[in-house]
This record gives sequence, C-alpha cells and structure tokens, in this order.
Amino acid sequence: MAQLRIALAQTNPAVGDLTANAERLVAWTRDAADRGAHLAVFTEMFLTGYPVEDLVLRTSFVEASIRTLEETAARLEREGLGHLPVVVGYVDRAGLAPRVGQPKGAPLDAAALLHEGRVVTRTAKHHLPNYGVFDEYRYFVRGDRLPIFRLHGVDVAIAVCEDLWQDGGPVSVVGQAGAGLLVVPNASPYEKEKDDVRLELVARRAREAGCALAYANQVGGQDELVFDGDSIVVDASGALVARAGQFREELLVVDLDLPVSTAATGIFPYDAGDGTTITVDRFVVSSEPVESYAPEPGVIAERLDLPAEVYSALVLSVRDYVAKNGFQSVILGLSGGIDSALVATIASDAIGPSRVHVALMPSRYSSDHSVSDADELVRRQGIHARVVPIADIVTAYEKEIDLSGLAAENLQARVRGMILMGLSNEHGHLVLTTGNKSELATGYSTLYGDSAGGFAPIKDVPKTMVWELARWRNAHTCPGFLLDAERPIPENSIVKEPSAELRPDQRDTDSLPPYEVLDRLLDDYVEKDMGSRELIAAGHDPALVARVIRLVDLAEYKRRQYPPGPKITPKNFGRDRRLPITNRWRESAG
Repeated sequence: MAQLRIALAQTNPAVGDLTANAERLVAWTRDAADRGAHLAVFTEMFLTGYPVEDLVLRTSFVEASIRTLEETAARLEREGLGHLPVVVGYVDRAGLAPRVGQPKGAPLDAAALLHEGRVVTRTAKHHLPNYGVFDEYRYFVRGDRLPIFRLHGVDVAIAVCEDLWQDGGPVSVVGQAGAGLLVVPNASPYEKEKDDVRLELVARRAREAGCALAYANQVGGQDELVFDGDSIVVDASGALVARAGQFREELLVVDLDLPVSTAATGIFPYDAGDGTTITVDRFVVSSEPVESYAPEPGVIAERLDLPAEVYSALVLSVRDYVAKNGFQSVILGLSGGIDSALVATIASDAIGPSRVHVALMPSRYSSDHSVSDADELVRRQGIHARVVPIADIVTAYEKEIDLSGLAAENLQARVRGMILMGLSNEHGHLVLTTGNKSELATGYSTLYGDSAGGFAPIKDVPKTMVWELARWRNAHTCPGFLLDAERPIPENSIVKEPSAELRPDQRDTDSLPPYEVLDRLLDDYVEKDMGSRELIAAGHDPALVARVIRLVDLAEYKRRQYPPGPKITPKNFGRDRRLPITNRWRESAG
C-alpha cells in the first residue's frame, strides 16, 4: 500500500471571472502545498465558474478558458507550486466539425491535470445531464477519454460530476481498468436533504469502481442555484473517511492508504456499458511511493438539520447574489408579517444589518400591530428603516382613475412596489421581494407590486416552512451569520394570522385554504407532478384539488415575471418547472 494526502478545494468561484478564479486556485494550491498534500482537486468548471450557460457558445469565452488554464499551469510553476499536481475544471472544445444539433464550437465540460508548469492531460464529462435545472445537451458534447495517471505509485482516475450520477461510462471503465483512487470535480447544486443521497451514491460508485473516491463539490450562490459543498471521501468499500462542512469554503485534507499499481501504461479502449467506447490513457507522473508518514485523522463535519441547512442556503444565496452583482445594500418592504420579517433576517445574517434598509409603508388598512411589529424587528436587528405612508398616494391615484375590488387592492401593492423601486434607483439598493412559494404557486401576489424587485430569497420556500425557519432562527444561529441578536423576529410576527391588509379585516384564508392543507396539495401537484385523479386518490379534497390546480395554472404568467431566487426544493418555479403560459390543457378528475 502507498500513502497519498489529498486536498479537496471546496471553493466559491464567480462565473465569468477567470482572472479572480485563477488567483484563488493559486492561493488554495499554496495552502494545500503548505499542508503537505500530494494532489489538489478543485471543482467542476472552477476556472470559469458554473454554470456558465450560453457563455460557452461564445468562441472568445472558450478561448479565454483554455488560455487561462495554460497560463495558470505556468504560473504555478513560477511560484514554486509546480511540484503539486492539480486537477481543475474548465471549459474546452472538442475540435469537431460543425453540424446541425451540436452546440456551437463543440464545447466540453472539461477537467485537466496541471503539473510542473504544463497541462499534462485533459478529459471531459461523459454523461451530460438533461433534467431538472440541467440543460447540458444544449451546451456541451460528451467526452470519451478517461485519464489514469500514476502518482507516487498509485493510479488515479478523473471523472466529472454527472459521471457519478448515471450508470455506465467512466465509473464502469474505472472498474474494468483498475485504479486506486477516483477523483471527481463537481458542481452539484443544493436541494434540501440531498446530502444523504450524495453519500449513498458516492459509496455505491466507489464499490463499483473498486477504489477510493474523492468527491469535491462547489460552494456558493449563482443566480437561482446554491452550491452547498459537502465534499466527501470514501474508501473502496464505500466507508466514509472524510467530509467537509456545508455552505462554507474549506480545504478538506485527507490521508489515504491506496494500492500500488504496476499496470502497463498506454492507450486502451473500453466498453463503457452505455453503448459507447471510452479510451483510457494510462501514464506516469511519479512511480515511487512517498516515504511513510504519520497520517492526519480524517475530519467528518457535523451535518446540519433541515431548518439549519435550508436557512444557511438562503443566507449564502443572498450574500453571493449581492456581492457577485456589485450591490452594497438591500431594501425591502417591512409589513410586520412573517414573510418580510424572515427576509429581513436572512439579509441581516447575509450581509450585516448595517447594509439592510426597510421601508414601512402603512395604508389606511394597516393594523396597529403591523406597524409595531415592524418597528420591533427594526429595533432588535438594528437595520435602517424609514416610514412612507401610502394612504395619500393611493388617494391621489383614486382621484384620477376609478378602481374597485381587487383592482383597488392591487393599487396599494403597486404603490409600494413603485416606492421600493424608486428608493432602489436613488440609493443603489437591491430590492428583495418577500413572497413565498405558496403565494407564488397560487398567484397570491400583485404583478408590479409585491412581486417587484431584483431577488426573491424565499420564492422556493412554502409558507409552512417560512414559519419553521423563523422559529428555528429565533432559537439558533450559525458561524458566519452576521446578525448578532437574540430572537431577531418578534413573536407576534410568527403567531399572528397572515394578512395582506389590502382591505378591512382581510385574512389570507379569505382567498386560500389553510397553509398546512395548501402546502401538502402544492407539494403533490408541483413537486410530484400528480394529476387530478392522483391527487384525489392521495386523499385531497376533490373541490380543493380543482380550485388549487386552476389557481396554479392561471398564475404561470406571473411567475415568468417574478425575480430570481434560490432553489431549495427538488422542483422550483423557474429552471426546474417550465410550462407554457398560453396553455389550454386542464387537469380533469374524470
């Protein structure tokens, strides 16, 4: 057996910022070298950030990615780090002739091995995901090459992200060809309770490949996606050896005892088990095992419980959206209700209360407790607040245009939206929209009113979970949260009956069923794609099924115009769920 010390760089790249990402690679590689690592592994498409979407269809972007990779290899050598092999993801091209149905330029979701100032080998993702938030047949062509390099006597293979999630392909070939270690750069986005699925998958693939497996995952927010890290190392039996934390950058260093290889080098074709052939390229980087040393104990970070991981995902998403898009501050409408209270708290934890601004915009229908609850939250958190009464503004509109019923209610919401956008224009704040998933599903929001804004932190959070997260945050905190306040959300905001307060004595239940009933039905209809008959068979009230399906289907045009927000469920509105706006299909219970 031979020893190898592996360093997994669980890092937070910025999409398109190749220079800054390369700087981070050098810094983290230096850290890995200082800790005695024999191999450093970065995440999928680290140099370009992930996902880059249609940027890969630009020749200039792909060329910049390849150039940055080669320049980074040379820089590592110049800075005395060339001795440490580095696996890193980037965008490459396949060099295929153009043809119909192939992405422009034939881009590759690639990974490379950098060593001694040069790019030693390149490979690319074989399995391209085309489900959920992924659309990679649009962007990439598949790779068909698997490098296995000998490092200090141990054969190390490289596969990329989705190559673990599907049967056949590189994992099958590693099992046939043999290796001591399989390293896998990943950009696997967060959804609640996914970490248990990942661990089982990594363990199963290690057993199939017959070798230890090191899974390095990205961390950070990118538009609607949040990456939670949770990098994992298992041995050949699938037993957990080391695991990084969630929602934080970390260099996970682990010592492994691995078999010494004497396999012949060269180029060999293998049946990938999925109807394709993968070419294995075996070569030597260093053949002699390292001298025996005292290994460091493997670190297994404690897992967060469900409310903690969801809340942490929302905080990280807001922090990165603000930072990566160049905002210095945020603003939101604070009503005294639970949704805006939770969003304000998330923002304070993400960027600090000194950078959070709120507008209290009472109307003629606002209750006394709405104002007092909002004031109490401002006091507890120390955020910036201003009061902008809207009654006179609404009256001025009503003098010029005759509105009644729902139109009059929506006017109040649109006045508030206009005020927030005006303050955003004046002061450069990012407007945070405060609607939750239950409201977004049923269309219980006003277009160009409470749906106005630039980012929607809880758009994928059902109402019942909003309450759960608020109660959790009042009882807990986590390292990295920037709000230092006990019980930051007033209890009355949590326990009082929700209301939009757009007419006298209004309650959400005037228009919607109780949220605990609604959210169960929405989960089955939206997340699980059940039809009417399936919903009724699952125990939902037939009349309520018909009513809620109609509400959800009619609100599609509103959701298309809603701001982006972090995905935390298996199926969010946006990248995951794409339905036509003009749509005459109607679910029938018959």
